[in-house]
Parts: sequence; C-alpha cells; structure tokens
Amino acid sequence: MTDRKLTTTQPPEAGGNPAARNHGDAPDGPEANPRRRWMGILARADINDLESAWDALEHKPNYEFLRGPETGLVMVRGRAGNVGKRFNLGEMAVTRCAVRLEDETVGLSWVMGRSKRKAELTAAFDGLLQNEALRPLLEARVLAPLDERRQLRLAQQRTLAEETTVDFFTLVRGS
Repeated sequence: MTDRKLTTTQPPEAGGNPAARNHGDAPDGPEANPRRRWMGILARADINDLESAWDALEHKPNYEFLRGPETGLVMVRGRAGNVGKRFNLGEMAVTRCAVRLEDETVGLSWVMGRSKRKAELTAAFDGLLQNEALRPLLEARVLAPLDERRQLRLAQQRTLAEETTVDFFTLVRGS
C-alpha cells in the first residue's frame, strides 16, 4: 500500500489545516453567502411556520419536481471536544427535494427528518429567494419571521432547561 499525501498550494505549517482554510480574501460565514443563511433559516424552521409563510404569499409560483422529495439516511460524524479523530456518531434521516419554478430557477433543499412537505416548501422558497427582485420582500415577510420564531423557541427551551437545573455542591467536613 502506498502512502498518499495531501497536496496544497501552501504547506500546512504556513496556515494550519489546509482543508479548513478560507482561500482568498472573501469573508467567511452567512454574511458572505446569503443563500447559506436563508437555507439555514428555512431548514431549521418549523413545518407549520413554513406552511403559514407559503399560504401568506400573494403570488405562489407554479413549479415542477426535478427530484421529488426523497427520504434517506446520512452518517453524522463528530469529534470529541471538536478536536482529534472523527468518529461515526450515528445515522440521521434527511429529506431532499429539487424543484424548477416557472421562471426556470431551480430550488434545492436538504432538511433534517422525514417531512416531504417541508423539503418541498424549502426548495420552493430557495428558488424564489434566488430572484434578486423578490428577495428583499421575502427576507422581510418570510425569513425574518421564521428566524424570530426559531429564536423564541430556543429561548423558551433554554428557560425550561434552566428551571430544571440542579446545582450540586459538596460540603467539606472538618478534619
């Protein structure tokens, strides 16, 4: 068996992990990639919130499935403390979908779980958000409320968890 080496434009000692390095001067994160941000909001949204947002749209575009909603499994990998060797944590159900809107824009989605309708709506919203003219309106009327509802749910979960926290302490007895 031969050893294979990772070939990079810079040696690893010049900048750390070559696979994790951000090449070029482009900023990293959701601000640098608006699609990454909106896909994160849509994928984490509750199905009922997505349905309400869809129903509230004044003009619902027609679309056809390029790939109908399909559910499958992906392997989730982790690292202890986010360092060290990766290990297989387990499998997770995901549903994917691809749609083509009437203006030929393709919307894609991969969502956690088995909700085919959620994957379909997420793909449709992805296609709509790619339209530069519609994006500001959809940001205000769809994405902002979805993100606010998610943040509210997270705050409620944190509050509930804090209410059930048990503080353990040890008394040191005299010698």
